[in-house]
Amino acid sequence: MTSPITTERHGDVLVIISNNPPVNALGAAVRQGLEAGLKEAAADEAIKAVVIRCDGKTFFAGADITEFGRPMQEPGLPTVIDMIESSEKPVIAAIHGTALGGGCEVTLGCHYRIAVPSAKIGTPEVKLGLLPGAGGTQRIPRVAGVALALEMTAKGDPISAARAMTAGLIDRLAGENSLAADAIAFAREVASVRPLPRASEKTAEADPEAVAAFKKENAKRFRGFDAPAANIACVEKATDGSTFAEGIAFERQEFMKLMMGVQSAAQRHLFFAERQAAKIDGIDPAIALRPIKKVGVIGAGTMGGGISMNFLSAGIPVTIVEMQQEALDRGTGVIRKNYEASAAKGRLKPEQVALAMGALTPTLNLEDLADCDLVIEAVYESMDVKKELFGKLDKIVKQGAILASNTSYLNIDEIAASTSRPQDVLGMHFFSPANVMKLLEVVRGAKTADDVLATVMALAKTIKKVAVVSGVCHGFIGNRMLMPRQVEANKLLMEGATPEQIDRVHVEFGMPMGPFQMSDLAGVDIGWHRDETRIESIRDALCAEGRWGQKKSAGFYDYDEKRNPSPSPRVAEIIEDFRSRSNLPRREITDEEIIERTLYTMVNEGALILEEKMAQRASDIDVVWIYGYGWPVYRGGPMFWADTEGAKKIVAGLEKHGFKVAELLKSNAESGGRFK
Repeated sequence: MTSPITTERHGDVLVIISNNPPVNALGAAVRQGLEAGLKEAAADEAIKAVVIRCDGKTFFAGADITEFGRPMQEPGLPTVIDMIESSEKPVIAAIHGTALGGGCEVTLGCHYRIAVPSAKIGTPEVKLGLLPGAGGTQRIPRVAGVALALEMTAKGDPISAARAMTAGLIDRLAGENSLAADAIAFAREVASVRPLPRASEKTAEADPEAVAAFKKENAKRFRGFDAPAANIACVEKATDGSTFAEGIAFERQEFMKLMMGVQSAAQRHLFFAERQAAKIDGIDPAIALRPIKKVGVIGAGTMGGGISMNFLSAGIPVTIVEMQQEALDRGTGVIRKNYEASAAKGRLKPEQVALAMGALTPTLNLEDLADCDLVIEAVYESMDVKKELFGKLDKIVKQGAILASNTSYLNIDEIAASTSRPQDVLGMHFFSPANVMKLLEVVRGAKTADDVLATVMALAKTIKKVAVVSGVCHGFIGNRMLMPRQVEANKLLMEGATPEQIDRVHVEFGMPMGPFQMSDLAGVDIGWHRDETRIESIRDALCAEGRWGQKKSAGFYDYDEKRNPSPSPRVAEIIEDFRSRSNLPRREITDEEIIERTLYTMVNEGALILEEKMAQRASDIDVVWIYGYGWPVYRGGPMFWADTEGAKKIVAGLEKHGFKVAELLKSNAESGGRFK
């Protein structure tokens, strides 16, 4: 097999070149090639300096994570980096694209670094539940200081070449199109400079104030995660007077703890799950897609406006339709306001706002959708309303266009049957706020054409969504699994739990909020029958009293003017009244029972979804719940979490409370198998 590493001699400079597409990952063959190239340079007296650069779109963009959990082939990356740094001849990293993770660590092992202005460098390992394991936590603070080291390692976001140069992580900027030549010239310039600057020989100054401020600023972001704390500890180790060797030993120890832990396994699972979700079983990846050059959106409310912004931001013109001019003006005004708010924060340039708004065509006429390639309805959640609308669209919109419903629950096949082209119909379930939330459930109807499904899945990437294919069932994947949680949470209220206890258990588990906090945020009145005399549930009683959630400053909780919640005495009275009328004795509810009845039931529903083939794979369910509902990333999604808990434990918990257990879950418990 051809080596991904080659060398070129340019007079007295040896250039070591990696060509390992797509991202020049630092797999075993690359590491072995780098080692060989360095040995070649060391053995040749005519070579005075070495340049390491990469072909393709990027510098080394990280380790080969497919090697994680497998026996490591020698040399390991730390060995290669130590070899670079200990070279008696200067080694220059020539950076373009991104130098991420192990790639960033390679640059830190080099004596000098030159980069094109568009390059970015960073250590994103924390996003996989890890830390830079080849000296990054020890070299970055020695070169760039504690504050930047904390940001780069514990947060994991890359920095620009300009910022890296200011911090000392880059020594020189090259021309965008002359990196190779500029790097060789730089190598000749520093070939005779001694002593060689070695990051490991520098001293990192302690900065306890920066550490304390960083921890405080990011406390909410880091809640529940192990890896940020480990990264911070390693950076602090670099500044506590320890030798570099001691710091490296500590870094390795912390790296292995994380690598062997459940959290990193969960985050690595999600990394692959997200990529797997884009693949559609049974459809040729090379299938011809339908061109989507113009999109129609029906409804200019919260959902319709947010959906429109996704396409406008991607440069795709949108025609947005409303029934009344006032609603249309209000909706387009909100879109403009959202864009202008992003511009005020520096996320967009004024000309980008103008461009997006210029691509929006507001109208009151459905006929103006005639030439759209994709039409998405975001109207009232009523089957009759949607069927009537799709019947009209069938007569208006050109043949070959895709017709999509943003329904959260309704049967896509029934909607499609109201048209003469059910093959062109599917569901596109966006999550609110649609311009922010990353998840898109793409619902495949019984007659949805393969190219329609493939087109929408590809389009999801264009509008920066993580798309998951769902079959047709009530609530699809996410909301279907949400229902048993809500049902059991309400039953627990009647049996003796309080809203704050149930919500606390969920927040401590890692959810951004519990079921009753979520209900107050979304609106307790959503789906309410609106008859104040018909009180059949606790929710009916709350709605009848105008306790519609945060928007009314009262729901399951009372809210102050800043929307801070507090337990509500009135809600406690309502719950007690329902309990007494139902002749249910109040009892103590344990946190464990709340987990078993609200989260184990979700897993059970997920198993049913897999049995019925409503989801292509278990990891798709995990993607839905992480990106759509805030399931904690470090738990990997409900199905991955179920595997880590153990199917036997979950089955026992469900059976203890009298639930009917899905056959797939039973099978896993008996065989020790995992969800697939």
